[in-house]
Amino acid sequence: MVRMTLAELASQPADVDHAKLDATTEDDIRRHMIEDGYDPDDPSYMEGAVVVRPPQMIRERLGMTQVEFAKLIDAPLATLKNWEQGRTAVPPYVRVLLNIIDREPEAALRALGLSRPLAA
Repeated sequence: MVRMTLAELASQPADVDHAKLDATTEDDIRRHMIEDGYDPDDPSYMEGAVVVRPPQMIRERLGMTQVEFAKLIDAPLATLKNWEQGRTAVPPYVRVLLNIIDREPEAALRALGLSRPLAA
């Protein structure tokens, strides 16, 4: 594993060909899907896909501050800020907890010992 500082990473040239990306058409995307084995006219390839909301969206939907939310999930405030700002990835086991809180907030908050009502 190679370690780089943020400044070193920022100084690296981007490896995205923006001209090629901008020139990509819907027909190109459709062709690529077919080449990859997906039928673009059959949305079943999305079956089982789950909408995963970012931590900040879940927290704001609950009407909680970063401090309150970090305490709720027992995470350091700095870690939550890093997740929300995209500096670090949310670990899979935390993602599971966040998905439960997002999908079943009342039950999750009761289970986590929060007694105050949710913000509307």
